[in-house]
Amino acid sequence: MPLRILPSIEVLSNELAKSSSLPKALITSFVRQEVNHWRQTLLAAKASEKEIENQDQHSREAIEKDIRTKLNAFGASRLQHVINATGVVIHTNLGRSPLGDRVFEALRRVATGYSNLEFNLPGGDRGKRAGYLETALACLLEAPAATAVNNCAAALVLILRTLTTPEKNEVIVSRSELVEIGGGFRVPEILETSGAKLVEVGATNKTHLKDYAKAITPKTALILKVHRSNFYIEGFTDEPEVKDISELAKQHGIPLVEDIGSGAMMNTEDLAPLDHESTPQEALRNGIDLVCFSGDKLLGGPQSGIIAGRADLVAKVKQEPFFRAVRCDKLILTLLQECIEEYLRTQANPASTDIPALQFLATSPDKLTERAQAIRAALPTELQEYIQVETSTARTGGGTMPKSAIPSTALSLTHPTLKVTRLAKSLRLGTPAIVGYTVENALKLDLRTVFEQQDKAITQRLTDILSENSAS
Repeated sequence: MPLRILPSIEVLSNELAKSSSLPKALITSFVRQEVNHWRQTLLAAKASEKEIENQDQHSREAIEKDIRTKLNAFGASRLQHVINATGVVIHTNLGRSPLGDRVFEALRRVATGYSNLEFNLPGGDRGKRAGYLETALACLLEAPAATAVNNCAAALVLILRTLTTPEKNEVIVSRSELVEIGGGFRVPEILETSGAKLVEVGATNKTHLKDYAKAITPKTALILKVHRSNFYIEGFTDEPEVKDISELAKQHGIPLVEDIGSGAMMNTEDLAPLDHESTPQEALRNGIDLVCFSGDKLLGGPQSGIIAGRADLVAKVKQEPFFRAVRCDKLILTLLQECIEEYLRTQANPASTDIPALQFLATSPDKLTERAQAIRAALPTELQEYIQVETSTARTGGGTMPKSAIPSTALSLTHPTLKVTRLAKSLRLGTPAIVGYTVENALKLDLRTVFEQQDKAITQRLTDILSENSAS
């Protein structure tokens, strides 16, 4: 097949740039890459002297359509605002916990100018990075000391690198806690990255205190407990109390560390009909020497990893050279600072918090039903038949409380001629993008994870899509 069917890179780029918000240089680079890909495909077909079965799929029009489709998909991968109608509060794929207005305003002030990141305003000399945040964190966590790094996995690696040596590198972990976290990362692999040697104890369903005791040797660096993310174990199970493991660790002079993952700062059962999620305050009171957890889960802040506990161990962690590689920048520090202050302000009255994740969990199903009915009523009368208001079940997400089932309300969308997959895609690719979930032949939009001010946008998008397809 002759290569002259290939479109002109310059002409096609100029055409695509008219309807795209992407930078012209990026469009041209993308088109050049795709045209080169098609050139290699056609040359390979010519070299093998094979006839292409469907000539229409390799016409200039087909090639241009393919490039246009791929450019649209590429543009959609650009980070953008999304309405989360999945009912999963801490949705990892959708950016986990959203930030509150007060926190965002503080970020805007710091991000658009200079700041005292490492400057002592009273003294006029070099200051300590994150000094204020660390003090506020320790206050909230009721801990002797605390610090923060850029994510929880980094926090755990940093702790392991700090507390292990070539002579004492064994880390004891129960088999029931050798979990895989998001992105396919597994606890044994994290231990290996840090240079530690894993020592498994117990069985999948049962681990006893004597299992920990038998595993302790002169090479033992620490005992590690890990939050069971996204799953739970029930039935014929048993595990020792943290206080008993702590006493054992103290007897042998080794630290007890726990990665609790979720970062719940208050009793989750007070927010919604949820299981109790262990808090870092409880862990430290039960004898954990160092605890680490995520900042962008139930804490409701930015992606970060919090480390708290014994002052001597926190100080040692900060002296580890790897600490500089995973420290937080000014933007993360600002967001964390404001988030922690919000908790300290609202400890006496959690219901008044400005943290969206907690607000979502605490919203009553009746309130959500009222909003859903209002959205349906705001649609043109002829479109209301395609939407029903139904009860649903929301989830906390983010690897927290896998058994949690939160009563919620959803809009259920069906259409006689519009397939549910096409309807879902239309909502995802519009502005703003709306992400729901499908159940059989219906698309569900769960309002528990939708900000009330986004209801109007949902109403408008539904009106546009359903009206267009009803008219056709």
